[in-house]
Amino acid sequence: MGKEHLTPDYIFESSWEVCNKVGGIYTVLSSRAKTLQDRMKDRIIFIGPDFWKEKESPYFKEDKALFAKWQWEAKEGNRENGLPGLHVRVGRWTIPGDPIAILVDFEPFFEKKNEIYGWLWEKYQVDSLHAYGDYDEASMFSYAAALVVESFFKWKEESGEWNENTKVIYHANEWMCGLGALYINNKLPQIGTIFTTHATSIGRSIAGNQKPLYDYLFAYNGDQMAGELNMQSKHSIEKQTALHVDCFTTVSDITARECVELLDKPVDVVLPNGFDNSFVPKGATFTKKRKAARKRLLDVANALLGETLDDDTLIVSTSGRYEFRNKGIDVFVEAMNRLLRDKDLKKKVLAFIEVPGWVGEPRKDLQERLQGSKTFGEPLEVPQVTHWLHNMSHDNVLGMMKYYDMHNRKDEQVKVIFLPCYLDGNDGIVNMTYYDVVLGNDLCVYPSYYEPWGYTPLEAVAFKVPCITTDLAGFGLWANNMFGHYGELEDGVKVIHRTDYNYSEVADAIKDAVAQFSTMTPKEVESCRKKAEALSKKALWSEFIKYYDEAYNIALQKAEARMKK
Repeated sequence: MGKEHLTPDYIFESSWEVCNKVGGIYTVLSSRAKTLQDRMKDRIIFIGPDFWKEKESPYFKEDKALFAKWQWEAKEGNRENGLPGLHVRVGRWTIPGDPIAILVDFEPFFEKKNEIYGWLWEKYQVDSLHAYGDYDEASMFSYAAALVVESFFKWKEESGEWNENTKVIYHANEWMCGLGALYINNKLPQIGTIFTTHATSIGRSIAGNQKPLYDYLFAYNGDQMAGELNMQSKHSIEKQTALHVDCFTTVSDITARECVELLDKPVDVVLPNGFDNSFVPKGATFTKKRKAARKRLLDVANALLGETLDDDTLIVSTSGRYEFRNKGIDVFVEAMNRLLRDKDLKKKVLAFIEVPGWVGEPRKDLQERLQGSKTFGEPLEVPQVTHWLHNMSHDNVLGMMKYYDMHNRKDEQVKVIFLPCYLDGNDGIVNMTYYDVVLGNDLCVYPSYYEPWGYTPLEAVAFKVPCITTDLAGFGLWANNMFGHYGELEDGVKVIHRTDYNYSEVADAIKDAVAQFSTMTPKEVESCRKKAEALSKKALWSEFIKYYDEAYNIALQKAEARMKK
């Protein structure tokens, strides 16, 4: 008879991105929260950093009555241990499911930083000596988050609500929360700990420093590379957390390979990133929103370029973080440049690069044109960009376009426009949110070189937009797995084989795919869109939450075994 499958009574989950929208981890946590909240009503508690002193977080709604007695005790009770009181705010994370969130002020712990790092070295040999940049800030938050859990745990025990049979999980995301996971591991052995690395800090650094990551992965020594790339402290906390928690996880098979080679620790479970499609509009609303997005994108392009591009134009885009090589922005520009001379292209192409750059301000001349309703025969100066940048002469996208002499000339079939800001609805030019813009595309391209999972292609297909990605992205590998072969355009997702060295072939494959798409009949395009949407349904959290259940069980079994010793 096998062991009984254990499920948690309470889950604490910490991340730098709780109620703090920075990147993809926010999407992972905020879209998964509803699935857990539906199942564990208010027994899943997220912990995030409280640095919203000047202005309130737009993602958090405080509720002073929630755990009011504990909030008071947390402020007072910690003093006995010679620690500053915990300044917490409790409320709801304003996302689907409205889960409980605790924001903690971590600044008071900076004065005890050296003591904390000393303890960390003594217990776990974590090297904090080489810390710089965001290491201290993240570590102090991580420590404060662990103290929140410790304080809450003791309060529940003293009130008699929790006993030795209460099953509690602490789930830490990324190296930034590693210190807290180790603290809990040491001080509260009855809690099952899980650590998820969404991308190894050293793998990302190798890729970002133009070094070949994949062909040499077997030969890289993580510790040695950390020294070479000045990443010792981040690598050290990440590696020791991976080695000591009850359950070590990552988000894709490709990153799991990285963990074995660079952190010397195989993962216990792969937790693929799911999706919550509750905000994808349905039926007539979808059609209306798609029409509005296309109209807005064409209006912006026509005003900038002095053109009259119509709805038959093929709208293509890439988006994500501004990691020029890692996200494949370079190869996208390369592909669009080659497409300029492609004889098989049957439609005009309008390509947007929606990547946040160092934005100065929205262009006044473009705003003025957009306010009127007339058409313009002449382009504005620098017709490649919608917002002025602080570093116009040193920007990678503009620099590469200039190098290739890509100036969006009248007679050219392919126009490339850099939209260098967060699409939050208030950028001053497009004034629509990313999700309202993405469904206006005909095709999305995400040719990543380093992409542990890849939310952008998953979001695109959820909005019925076929996309192109690579097999170096976790999502691309997963899609191939689902299809049982390399994804083709007709499947809704084309997956291009990418290696350390085949940049040119990847650019050609993207160029050919866009040209092929331009020749498709409306019926073929519709079939493509349906298949894209069908694939996205297989990546819903309702499908993927089972992997989390497995991780919870592994962590709880280990905690239980520990307590029996």
